[in-house]
Amino acid sequence: MKRDPYRYFRVEARELLEQLGTGALELDKGSAAPDTVARMLRGAHTLKGAASVVKHREIVDHAHAIEDALSPFRGTGETVSRQGIDATLKALDEITLRMAGLAPQPQSESAAGTDSGSADQRLPAEKGSLEPVGASQPLGTNVDEMDVLLDGLTEANVQLAALRRGIAPLKRGRRLAQLLEEQLAAPRGDRSNVASPKLAAMVSELRGLVESVQRDVSDGVEQVDRELNQSREAAERLRLLPASFMFVVLERAVRDAAQAVGKRIAFVTSGGEVRLDVQVFGAVQSALVQAVRNAVAHGIESELEREIAGKPAEGRVSIDVRRRGHRAVIVCRDDGRGVDLDAVRRAMESKGLLLPADAAKLNNEELLRLLLRGGITTSGAVTQLAGRGIGLDIIREAVSRFRGEVSIRTDQGLGTSMEIIVPISLAVVDALIVESAGWVMSIPMEAVKRTLRIAPGDLAQTAQGASIEYEGNVIPFVPLERTLQRGTQTKDAARSWSAVVIAGANALAAVGVDRLCGTQNLVVRPLPEFTPSDPIVAGASLDAEGHPQLVLDPEALVEHVRRAVPAAAATSSPAAPILVIDDSLTTRMLEQSILESAGYEVELAVSGEEALELARKRRYALFLVDVEMPGMDGFTFIERTQAEPVLREIPAILVTSRASSEDRRRGRSVGAKAYIVKGDFDQTELLEKIRALVGQ
Repeated sequence: MKRDPYRYFRVEARELLEQLGTGALELDKGSAAPDTVARMLRGAHTLKGAASVVKHREIVDHAHAIEDALSPFRGTGETVSRQGIDATLKALDEITLRMAGLAPQPQSESAAGTDSGSADQRLPAEKGSLEPVGASQPLGTNVDEMDVLLDGLTEANVQLAALRRGIAPLKRGRRLAQLLEEQLAAPRGDRSNVASPKLAAMVSELRGLVESVQRDVSDGVEQVDRELNQSREAAERLRLLPASFMFVVLERAVRDAAQAVGKRIAFVTSGGEVRLDVQVFGAVQSALVQAVRNAVAHGIESELEREIAGKPAEGRVSIDVRRRGHRAVIVCRDDGRGVDLDAVRRAMESKGLLLPADAAKLNNEELLRLLLRGGITTSGAVTQLAGRGIGLDIIREAVSRFRGEVSIRTDQGLGTSMEIIVPISLAVVDALIVESAGWVMSIPMEAVKRTLRIAPGDLAQTAQGASIEYEGNVIPFVPLERTLQRGTQTKDAARSWSAVVIAGANALAAVGVDRLCGTQNLVVRPLPEFTPSDPIVAGASLDAEGHPQLVLDPEALVEHVRRAVPAAAATSSPAAPILVIDDSLTTRMLEQSILESAGYEVELAVSGEEALELARKRRYALFLVDVEMPGMDGFTFIERTQAEPVLREIPAILVTSRASSEDRRRGRSVGAKAYIVKGDFDQTELLEKIRALVGQ
């Protein structure tokens, strides 16, 4: 509380603001609701008291203003006046603005002002327009704290795995005690009959003790394992927010936009129970705020136009949220006039984006795709709601941040629908675990269509490479190890494979693996920024022992398979052996992937001592060395190799996170041929340096 005096106030105030906002929108619909007024008065009073405790006078005053606006209608059964509703909404806006300034600041940026801590989740509204209350406010759980909890649970699982490995020696001890007991019980002519009974009793007691310890430890480990898994699943669920949390914000956006242009709009929602990752939630909410504004400003006609068209005077905007596998589909619909495609053509021509002849050739679907690129407006004047042509930019950018999709459909005179598809969660996926060429990797289950066994005769070799038949279609096939440049490319036709059929954006492909290891729910973590990786790698997860496990990107993998070089055309020259020395498993694995993709043979060492032993047994073309390692560091390793005549001629490159000029000078002084800082890592630069030194 000393570090963050508003910690609990923010939680309570957020809930109260949501309740008050929902109530205000109910009253705005014109119904006399004594219960709603009474409930809002209680909420405002509670908020005023909580703000008094934390000594925030401005919030106290605005909460009191809500009481003043609603008190005349308590118990009267009368409809709250327009003036009272407007005053309530204005006070809620002011309170929300003050709440944004109470967000905790990172310690390193404590003097950076009082901006809301949600900059990564908010997108700008159109210049000059008012953003609805709550549109940028983080809801629900604190993501940073939740990630810390998930990291702690993962670390606990790692420690538990180490404890589980300790059970094996106990089993061995029990077995040895049992064997010793059996030996003592066997008749032996040369054994002292005096000592045997005591020794046998001691061995029997030892065996019983070991069995008891093993049983207790095994039971305890299994129980803790179950509880940790349950806790992790619960923590992962807390990262997800129900879509209904954004409905109040969207309804408020519709209400304010409708008032600004003098239209009557009914707002309808469904699917509020679908839950989204909190980061996805923020981006989707920002996109939908723009979508409903567009629907009101561009889609819904005036009451006179609707009457002439035979439509109800009140327009309709709806939000429908559905879950489709591991993705959420959000559809924003209106029953307005539809997109004026002729006006879109004229706008594109006037901005010089299309020549008149080209614009005439575009069909409706192509025009709508171009419209989604943004920068185009059909409004004749600039207002708070329309005229700048950046609303669709905001929608597209918000969705693309999470590899989402957005599309528009329109029916002239009937309305427009915008469909947004985003992942449910950025962190948690169900995945198929596979093993290929000694690597264990994960493929998201949503992309896995089927697994099957492929015999050598099932592969068809064509000029385009290997393929298999799947559901009446011919799809390309490549061993997964080839995408990683791990295995030889000459034995593919002579063996059987476990194949995984994967769906990309618009195509199917199959990859061959050595073994299917089952399915698992994974927490996917992005790779560090400096870490080079192949485009087919989406991230990494940690296995039960804390080892990183690559998670593949299905779309990139399918694209890679479809343009893979045919096996028959593949040739390889003898690879220059390179020794990678690094105590980090992740760094070793990724450097190995880069080098082998470039055609080099790679061996690995986890310490300078191990690397020296290997270097004395085999001739290497180059050493790729980390600096900070337990025991012998990278500087010392190069000094040692430079002191030995056989190793002196082998070049060494230092790859390290240490970037000081002093470390660079020391690297040169000990004989390193290049010094690469991980924070400035460039894969192309590394390979160029290696080719220059190795001559390949």
